[in-house]
Amino acid sequence: MPRTRLIIASAATLFVVGPLVWFWQASLMPETYSIMDMGTLETGGPVAGPHAGHAGRGRGVESLTADPNRPADVSVTVTARKERFRLASGREVDGYTLNGESPGPTIHATAGQLVQVRLVNESVPDGMTLHWHGLDVPGAMDGVAGVTQDAVGIGEEFVYRFVADQVGTFWYHSHQVSHEQVRGGLLGALVVSPAHSVAGVVDVVALSHLYGGVRTVNGVEKDVRVEVPPGRTARVRVVNSDNGPMSAWVAGAPFKVVAVDGVDVTGPTRVQDTSVLITAGGRADLEITMDRAPVRVHVGGPTGVVLGSGSYDAPSASRPGRTLDLLSYGTKVALPFDPEQADRRFEYTIAGRPGFIDGKPGLYWTVNGRMVPDIPMFMVAEGDVVRVSVANRTGEVHPMHLHGHHVLVLSRDGVPATGSPWWVDSLNVGGGESYEIAFVADNPGLWMLHCHMVEHDAHGMDMMVIYPNISTPYTIGPTSGNNPF
Repeated sequence: MPRTRLIIASAATLFVVGPLVWFWQASLMPETYSIMDMGTLETGGPVAGPHAGHAGRGRGVESLTADPNRPADVSVTVTARKERFRLASGREVDGYTLNGESPGPTIHATAGQLVQVRLVNESVPDGMTLHWHGLDVPGAMDGVAGVTQDAVGIGEEFVYRFVADQVGTFWYHSHQVSHEQVRGGLLGALVVSPAHSVAGVVDVVALSHLYGGVRTVNGVEKDVRVEVPPGRTARVRVVNSDNGPMSAWVAGAPFKVVAVDGVDVTGPTRVQDTSVLITAGGRADLEITMDRAPVRVHVGGPTGVVLGSGSYDAPSASRPGRTLDLLSYGTKVALPFDPEQADRRFEYTIAGRPGFIDGKPGLYWTVNGRMVPDIPMFMVAEGDVVRVSVANRTGEVHPMHLHGHHVLVLSRDGVPATGSPWWVDSLNVGGGESYEIAFVADNPGLWMLHCHMVEHDAHGMDMMVIYPNISTPYTIGPTSGNNPF
């Protein structure tokens, strides 16, 4: 009898512990790995060619560059350091700087110009990169460590070259150990102006960032004052570099939302007593025509940008109860493609469950029921119209960012879009929400699709959109020194 009990107890223990050991073992990541060997390939339609990671051939992502013989129109050098620095308020921050400051320098270009940025890493110990958030650059210039390049180590440099052919508001940040380096200050704004700018418009960048929990605009804790004479128009480019969604609103004047994520809104109308939700990584351009009284543009809180002439005594206003719905804002126009004739259709369902990632137990995010390293990999072919059904089955918001492309929002929770075409590269997917989105696969490469809340990204909310016959020579993991999460 004792022996029988022992056998039963051992069998029961094995029944419980065995699967846990198996899941633990299956979750372990190798010292170095290629994203081409990860996950489960989903085609969403007819297979257009072999998956390069498994076929062992294909064009290298490092070859997807701008014309190497074309001279640069805009040339910038940024030097990265890990150091203690002062904000404009005098507050000291332990973090990172670009050219001795954070945020780094705003890079300006005119549409069609070739931009060349030389990144020099002077003292960032884990290495770093620069990702051009929202600008659909060639694949080799995407700045993702272990996917499109190796992290730039101390004493090393890397040159980014791309044609700025999209007019709008963008930003740049490191995509190496992102959860630490972006928070710590390795970021800046990027503005691409049209070749023929509208005369008389005062252009204002308002980049929001939290340093140690303290909100700043352009690195300033208090109001940023900008002179705008009466009768002139200001374009305030609000950039949310923070780890979650925020709101912007205007006190003292009506305003228009003239662009979202670097794409102009068609037929924007004036609104008042209304806030604009800007998700993590997202941007919104607000247009205000000045009267004699100063105007305050609230950026995520009580402070922000004060527009005025002589006087900057603009009263604060609490966040309005109404939030602008971009699903119906602006004027509807014909689309450049037909989403109903999609070549590929994918499901993207966000959920969570207990499990292991690299041997560490916890509650992790899942995509289509799978966790890292068994993540979905969406394969598309150049020219495809791609449609994706996004569903958030969690109680948390997930700001989803697709590299290398803008997507068109077709519907939210089954309600179709009726306003201006709503293009985004960073989509705020609230808890319980669902979206239908579509895009044209017109930029060959290997592109991340991930949550821009950096802890979520680091805990499994990361996958890839890949083109057939594109491969990468770079790897991720401790041995390679590349960690894009």
